Amino acid sequence: MSDKTLLLIDGSSYLYRAFHALPDLRSPAGAPTGALYGIIAMLKRLMKEVPADYLGCVFDAKGKTFRDDLYPEYKAHRPSMPDDLRAQVEPICEAVRALGLPILIVDGVEADDVIGSLACKAEAEGMTVVVSTGDKDMAQLVTPAVTLVNTMSNEVLDEAGVAAKFGVPPNRIVDYLTLVGDAVDNVPGVPKCGPKTAVKWLTEYGDLDGVMANADKIGGVVGQNLRDTLDWLPMGRELVTIKCDLALAEELVDGMTTLKLRAPDRARLAELYETFGFKTWLREIKGDAEVGDKHAADGNASALRSFAPVEVGEVRELDRAGYETILTEARLDAWLARLDAAELAAVDTETDSLEPMKARIVGISFAVGEGEAAYLPLGHHYADVPEQLPFDATLARLKPWLEDAGRKKVGQNLKYDQHVFANHGIALAGVAEDTLLESYVLDSTERHNMDDLAARHLGLKTIVYEEVAGKGAKQIGFAEVAIDVATRYSAEDADVTLRLHRAFAPRLAAEPRLASVYRDIELPSREVLFKMERHGVLIDSAMLARQSHELGQTMLRLEQEAYELAGQPFNLGSPKQIGEILFDKLKLPVRKKTPKGAPSTDEDVLTELAQDYPLPAKMLQHRGLSKLKSTYTDKLPLMINPVTGRVHTNYAQATAVTGRLASNDPNLQNIPVRTAEGRRIREAFIAAPGNLIVSADYSQIELRIMAHLSGDEGMLKAFAAGIDIHRATAAEVFGATPEEVTAEQRRYSKAINFGLIYGMSAFGLAAQLGIERAAAQQFVDRYFQRYPGVAEYMQRTRESARELGYVETWFGRRLWLPEIKSSNQGRRSGAERAAINAPMQGTAADLVKLAMIAVQDWLEAEQLATKLIMQVHDELVLEVPEAELARVQERLPQIMAGVAELRVPLLAEVGTGPNWEAAH
Repeated sequence: MSDKTLLLIDGSSYLYRAFHALPDLRSPAGAPTGALYGIIAMLKRLMKEVPADYLGCVFDAKGKTFRDDLYPEYKAHRPSMPDDLRAQVEPICEAVRALGLPILIVDGVEADDVIGSLACKAEAEGMTVVVSTGDKDMAQLVTPAVTLVNTMSNEVLDEAGVAAKFGVPPNRIVDYLTLVGDAVDNVPGVPKCGPKTAVKWLTEYGDLDGVMANADKIGGVVGQNLRDTLDWLPMGRELVTIKCDLALAEELVDGMTTLKLRAPDRARLAELYETFGFKTWLREIKGDAEVGDKHAADGNASALRSFAPVEVGEVRELDRAGYETILTEARLDAWLARLDAAELAAVDTETDSLEPMKARIVGISFAVGEGEAAYLPLGHHYADVPEQLPFDATLARLKPWLEDAGRKKVGQNLKYDQHVFANHGIALAGVAEDTLLESYVLDSTERHNMDDLAARHLGLKTIVYEEVAGKGAKQIGFAEVAIDVATRYSAEDADVTLRLHRAFAPRLAAEPRLASVYRDIELPSREVLFKMERHGVLIDSAMLARQSHELGQTMLRLEQEAYELAGQPFNLGSPKQIGEILFDKLKLPVRKKTPKGAPSTDEDVLTELAQDYPLPAKMLQHRGLSKLKSTYTDKLPLMINPVTGRVHTNYAQATAVTGRLASNDPNLQNIPVRTAEGRRIREAFIAAPGNLIVSADYSQIELRIMAHLSGDEGMLKAFAAGIDIHRATAAEVFGATPEEVTAEQRRYSKAINFGLIYGMSAFGLAAQLGIERAAAQQFVDRYFQRYPGVAEYMQRTRESARELGYVETWFGRRLWLPEIKSSNQGRRSGAERAAINAPMQGTAADLVKLAMIAVQDWLEAEQLATKLIMQVHDELVLEVPEAELARVQERLPQIMAGVAELRVPLLAEVGTGPNWEAAH
C-alpha cells in the first residue's frame, strides 16, 4: 500500500479558526453560518488540492479526557464555546458527512491523539500521510512520510519546514513544547523560557532529559526557574505528547473501509445550502452554475486564506530574550553587517513627537528574524542614563543602508518613519513592505494598530505604550524611558512587524487581486503621499486673518438678529438654552428627542425647522460660520510649519473602509464649498510666486463607474455621447427631450442619480427634494424603468453580498459587510446600502490613487518642477511653474483618463488660477 495516501483533517483546530475568520454571516432565517461556511469552503478546497485514497475528519469529543485526570487544571482557562459557534457544530457535522467525509470522534482522548495514532499506524503500513491542521503541537508527528498542511495560511511543514519554523526537528517538538509551555491549554513550561531559550538548550544538551540532567550548569534567573520546575517537567511532557497507540487505529487502518471517501449526498447538501443561504453552492450542486458564480464561490473559499485569526485565548507573551541594545561601536558594526546580509529587515523609529514633520529621533529598532531584534538608543536623557553612541556620527553610519534601495525594508506605517528620517537629512529607500497596508488590504474593516494585529494574527501580547511611558498627565516622553525598558518595547515593535509581514505575505500571495491592490495601488500611493505631505501647501495667513475678522462680525450680527427673533439674549452654543427658547418659549414642534428625553436641537432638527421658522435658520447660519472660523480661518495660520512656511496635512491611507484617503491635521477634504464663505477659504490656498494652482477633477466619476459596473445601455450611451448625464436622466424620467429639460427637472434627476448610488430610498429622496413620498417613489420607479441595468445590478449586488459577505471594487479591493445578514433590519439595510455604494466609491478611490501614481511618475520622468500638493475626493491639486503650465494642462487630463479602461470614457476637467478656488 506504499502508493496510498491518507488525509487526516483536524476539524477541531479549524472550528474556532473558521468561526473567527469570516464576518458574522447569517442564514436567511438569521442563524449564524460563518464557521459552517468556512469549514465547507476549506474542505472543498482541501479535497481538490490534496488527492487522497483515504481520509477522515476528526473532532474532539465532549467531556473530559485522560489529560484532565492527569492534571485537573488542563485547559482550565479556556473560555466556553461562543453560543453562535455552538449552534453551528451540528450543521457542520451534517455538512461534513454530506460531503462524503468520514467523521471520527473518540471519547476520552483529543482529536490530536486520534490523528496521531492513525498517522503512525498508516506510516507503519507504508502509506503517505497528510495532516491538515492549524495546531502547532502536531509538528511532533512529522516524519519523512507525514506532512502537515495548514489550509488557512497555505503553510506546508515537512521535516525541514518544522526545523526552520521551530528551530528543532520534529522529534524534539515535544521537548520544545514542554520547556516553553502552552498557554492555550494551560500547560506551564519553564518560566521565562521562550522559544529561543528552549532551542538553545536543546541544541546544547540534545533533548529534554539532557537539559534536565544539566540544569545545574545553566545560570541566571531562567536557569533557577528550570531547576525549580524539574519535578513538573515529566508531567508537562506527558500532557503535550500526542498519543500514537490508540487501539482504534488498528481496526481502521487494517480494513480502511471506514476511511473511504463516499459519494456526496447531493440531496442533503442541497437542503443544507438552501437552508443556510449558500446560493452559489446550491446552483453548483444543481448543475447550473455559471462561470461568474464559480468565481464568486472561489472568492469565498479564498477568503479563508486572507484571514488567520487566532483561537480564543491563544494570546501569549513574546520571548524577548534575544533582543539587544546597541550601545557600543562593536555591536553597531555587528548589526550593520546583519542588516546588510538580511533579505528583508524591519525598521522602526522612536521619537519625541507624533507630528511627522517635527518629530526627532530618540532611537531606532531593527529586526532581521523572529526574536532577532535590537534597539539603538540615541537620544535618551534621564539621571544615570547609560552612555549612548554619538547621535550624528551614528546616523551617518546608518545612512548608506537606510538610503540603499537594494536593501529591502518593512515597517508598520513607514510613511511616518520616512518623514522622521527626512527630518534628519536621510532619504529612506528600499521600502518593500508595509504591514499597515497589508492588513488594510486584507480587511479594511478591522483595526490596524500593531497591538491589535499582533493579538489577532500572531496570538501575541505586545507591550503597549502606556506601560513604558505612563498615562495622562504623568506620561513621560520616550527620551525619558529607561533604555532597558525602551529596548523591550521598541525591539518588540520591529520583531512583531517582521512576524506580521510573514503572516500576511502568503495570504496576499494566495489572493492575486488583493495582492495587486496592495502592490500596484497602496504601496506606490504611500510614496506619492509622502512627497505630497513633505512639500505641503502655501497658505495666505493675512487673507485668513481678514476672513476670520469678517466672519466674527457676521456672527455678531446674526446673534443680534437671533436675540430679536427670540425676544431675549441667549447662548447660541448651548443646546439647553436653545431648547428652552425654541420649545418652551416659542412652542416650536419637537421633531425628536435626545436619549435622555429632552427635545433635540441637533443640525437635522434645526434644518427641518428652518424650512418654516426664521430663528432656527439664523442659528444654523451662525453655527456654520462658527465652525468655519474655529476650524479653518483661526486655526490654519497656526498650523504653518515655521521651517517650510507651509501647511503639511497627513493623509491617512488605512482609515476609510472603501479605500478613500482621509486628510487630517488639518483636514483639507472637509472645507465646505456650497457656501460663499467656504469657497473663500480655498482662496487662501495659493501658489508660490512664479507658479499657478492647477486643479484636475474627475467628472461624475461614480456615475461613470455605475454605468461601467451595471452595463446599462442607456447610461453607457449617454456617457459615450458626452452629454450631460443629469440632463439625459431628466429627459428619460420626465419624458422630454434634453433641450426641454428645466433646471428644476435636472436638479431632481441629479438627486436621483447620486441618491440611488448611495442606496437612498424613496423616503430619503422625498426628504431631500422636499416632495411627497409618493411622488419620489414615482421618480424612482420611472428611473429604474428607463435604466433597468442599474436596477438589475443593485439586486445582483445585494444577493452577492448576502451570499459572500463582501463586495469588491473593479480592481479587487474587498469590503466585508458583517451586518449583511443581521437580524436587525436597520443594520441589514445599512449593509445593503453600503454593498451598492462601496464598489463605486471604492473603485473611484482606486482610480484616483492610480491617477496620483501615474501623474507623479510622469512628473519625475520628465524631470518637471511641478508638484502634487493635495488630493481631495476625486480631485488632484498641483503647484505648477508658469513655464510648465501648458505641458501640464495638456498632459494631465490625458494621464488621468488613461489609468484604466472602462466601458465609458474617463474625463478629467482641468482648471488654473493663482489660488485653489480660482482653479475651479
